[in-house]
Amino acid sequence: MPNDTGADIPAMSIIGYDPAGAWERPAANTAELLEHRNPAGNTWININTLDHDAVSALAAEYRIHPLTVEDILDTDQRPKAEEFDDYLFITLKAVHRETGYEQISIILTEDTLITFQEKPGDNFGGIRKRIMNNAGRIRRFGVDYLAYALMDAVADGYFLVLDSLSDTIEALEDRTSGDTDDCLMADIQKTKQILIHLRRSIWPLRDSISRLIHSDSSLLHEGLAPFFQDLHGNIIQAAETIESHRELIAGIIEVNLSSVSNRTNRIMKVLTIISTIFIPLTFIAGVYGMNFTHMPELHYAYSYPVIWGIMILIAAGMLYFFKRRRWI
Repeated sequence: MPNDTGADIPAMSIIGYDPAGAWERPAANTAELLEHRNPAGNTWININTLDHDAVSALAAEYRIHPLTVEDILDTDQRPKAEEFDDYLFITLKAVHRETGYEQISIILTEDTLITFQEKPGDNFGGIRKRIMNNAGRIRRFGVDYLAYALMDAVADGYFLVLDSLSDTIEALEDRTSGDTDDCLMADIQKTKQILIHLRRSIWPLRDSISRLIHSDSSLLHEGLAPFFQDLHGNIIQAAETIESHRELIAGIIEVNLSSVSNRTNRIMKVLTIISTIFIPLTFIAGVYGMNFTHMPELHYAYSYPVIWGIMILIAAGMLYFFKRRRWI
């Protein structure tokens, strides 16, 4: 799901549409938004950043509960769907490969849909084009279908990120089987954290969509049930993909730890062999380095080369012994 961050994206905009036509206007304030509402058709109001004054003004106009206003402004909200007398409130997390996570809140009334986006940019450029070009079903349905289309666009964004993570995980697997990579564990942990955040965004959304499917609200027409069921299936698929990726990451961590342990063991074995070989050599050098006066071997003309020969034979014999035992 693209997230255009160009300066031409208005902070507030309104789209009016019906089967016969559609129009879009930017707005400088909420007064302009309310002035340009489409009384004869459907209206989509988008607030493209969390402006407290704009949220409060729209809340007063559409009789939005103060608790809902708090949830809109609190960007750490868990994805959920709530029913009220005059509207439905849906909040979910959009995810982008470049800019990270963003909370999107949706207010659905009889003929108006209001969206609040946490960050500047346009998450729904494709849907805007479909409305203006009369492509697809949006203009033939009410704003409840528009709410579904927006949620479906967010779900598509999940799959784009999951596909990108699949490539990342394959690259991590290749790096695990290769030579020592000092940055590998840091990259594994980074990918693991992304999966954790995705799981927190997707799993609650599954329950929210299920609640909408079984809702008896007059704001959701019965004909939308198959669309929400399809969306529910996509969210379950995304959740299962996340669990699969988490298992792969756990396996990569185990392989990496095993590889590090094996390399450590090989290093320790080499160091142990070297130490073992030098133990008798150090003993001999220590004995003849005590500088006692009465040491007969010190007075022989060939003592020095003989001692060196003995130490070389000992080292060679120990290496031969280790080789026979397959310790090296």
